[in-house]
Amino acid sequence: MARVARIAGVLPLIGAVACAAALAGAAVFTVSQAGCADAGHYVVNGNVVELVGSCVDKQDFPGAKEAATGVRP
Repeated sequence: MARVARIAGVLPLIGAVACAAALAGAAVFTVSQAGCADAGHYVVNGNVVELVGSCVDKQDFPGAKEAATGVRP
């Protein structure tokens, strides 16, 4: 009886570890398939922080304003 209770207590742990491993594998696969050679870097320009040289451009964010107000680095 004690063995059955112990196994029943360990099964959720095994399930959680398997789920975490699957999610980690999916994340690694997604990043490896992203296809972006330049990760970019951030540059402080006055009171604005800009992302320079990445795979993201203005067309990826059509609703974004040209200049944000009240943004500080």
